[in-house]
Amino acid sequence: MTPLVRSLRGRRVRAGGLLLSVLAFLACLVVLPFAQLTAATPAQALGNGLARTPQMGFNDWNAYGCNVSESLIKATALAIHTDGMQAAGYQYVNIDDCWMTKSRNASGQLVPDPAKFPDGIAGTAAYVHSLGLKLGIYEDAGTATCAGYPGSLGHETTDAASFASWGVDYLKYDNCNNQGISAQTRYTTMRDAIAATGRPILFSLCDWGQENVWTWGAGVGNSWRTTGDINASYASMLSNFHSNVALAAYAGPGGWNDPDMLEVGNGMSATEDQSEFSLWAEMAAPLISGTDLANASSTTLGILTNSRVIAVDQDPLGKQGTEVSSSGGLDVLAKPLANGDVSVALFNENGSPATISTTAAAVGKSGAADYSLTNLWTGAVSTTTGTISASVPAHGTVMFRVSGGSGGTTAGSGELHAVGAGKCLDVPGGSATPGTQVDVWDCNGGSNQIWTRTSSGQLTVDLAGSRLCLDAYDNQTAPGTKVETWTCNGQTNQQWSVNADGTVTGVQSGLCLDVTGASTADGAGVELWTCNGQTNQQWSLG
Repeated sequence: MTPLVRSLRGRRVRAGGLLLSVLAFLACLVVLPFAQLTAATPAQALGNGLARTPQMGFNDWNAYGCNVSESLIKATALAIHTDGMQAAGYQYVNIDDCWMTKSRNASGQLVPDPAKFPDGIAGTAAYVHSLGLKLGIYEDAGTATCAGYPGSLGHETTDAASFASWGVDYLKYDNCNNQGISAQTRYTTMRDAIAATGRPILFSLCDWGQENVWTWGAGVGNSWRTTGDINASYASMLSNFHSNVALAAYAGPGGWNDPDMLEVGNGMSATEDQSEFSLWAEMAAPLISGTDLANASSTTLGILTNSRVIAVDQDPLGKQGTEVSSSGGLDVLAKPLANGDVSVALFNENGSPATISTTAAAVGKSGAADYSLTNLWTGAVSTTTGTISASVPAHGTVMFRVSGGSGGTTAGSGELHAVGAGKCLDVPGGSATPGTQVDVWDCNGGSNQIWTRTSSGQLTVDLAGSRLCLDAYDNQTAPGTKVETWTCNGQTNQQWSVNADGTVTGVQSGLCLDVTGASTADGAGVELWTCNGQTNQQWSLG
């Protein structure tokens, strides 16, 4: 039953109590940019709490094909641990096809190849976990994998149980030998089998962009391939970019468009590698390296660990960048960020250098005499009165972070998602009574979960013909202060700031919006609390 028709669940309703839930809602709303809202209606995000920002990691296939082994995975994990990649945010070490024997055992279970994995997948996982990293594995939603090993079609429950028992944290699920069965049916079956194990396993759908997977993928997996397989050529990278860039409306926290793994370091030029990494970050795509990391060059590692570009990909607002303009192979992309900045990518598809220009207004910024431009590859900072322009090399990309003025997340409307809980800020029962305490609840698109952030920093909700504001109860500024809905009055206890780290703070109190007790339950209250960096104080628009 949706919150619009459910009761107040037997709780004693107090003005301050409602405040808690509203705070949670505010945090999510503040990060929503109005200019990026679309009429698209993607599926509800998978509620497993994973991939609230795009996943980052490694997969062996691009560099090694079928030559996977325990020693390779361990060496790669150690390299990630020591070469700066883990510190930069890379987390998953993923095994691709060819890791198993050609037959299941007598119990119908998959068998890790004892020559390739003498300690089994469980032993490999234990080593990867000892480094503070996570292990991923590959299977196929058909009768056989693409390389001819046993597939999971018809064995989903057994295989999911094996993965969970081995300590697997990530499943890449391919689409070969699928017997013509609907992809949504096959992938949903494995989704449910994973959920039944009780182990949090990130679910990556690899169905090559078939059956318009972006329209239903968010309800089934944490990411979904929007393209065919990539290879280490500029033409392949460009093709996958074109296929993926128009699908921004379907991506968000918990579910991402995936234009396939990174080919950085595998044979393109350094300029082309930098473009791929820039465009994938601008499109909020998973960053899964597919190169020999144990022997990667300093140039390759420098691209893969650029903290300024990674911050764009991992921004907690969770918005995929969109094309502002694209003419004659000169592309301008803009991605709104959680603190109100905008990331701008100027991409030159052509074979000769070109100047690419846009304006602050075109990328959604306004209201400042000067804007600050940070070049995300060089670190250079400059100012502009509005023009954003650069000479871009052939096949190159220049990225700027644009700060100043208003825009980005200043105004907008939509659901506010609590990152830690995987739910939405919600007015219980759709009550239009001022003083109703807000909470978090499964997202459902009801009007009691649609919030609008105004240019003055308010968060408003329209219920039964009344417009109410998110409000810190009775102008209180102490940790534990309740958040509620109240008649809008322009006071500072109804004004909120969105921060680059994904937190939402009260202008009056300086405290963070917080889901009480880090609860993930429906009906959990939202309050003001001392900022502590935990996920129950992080919010994003899904």
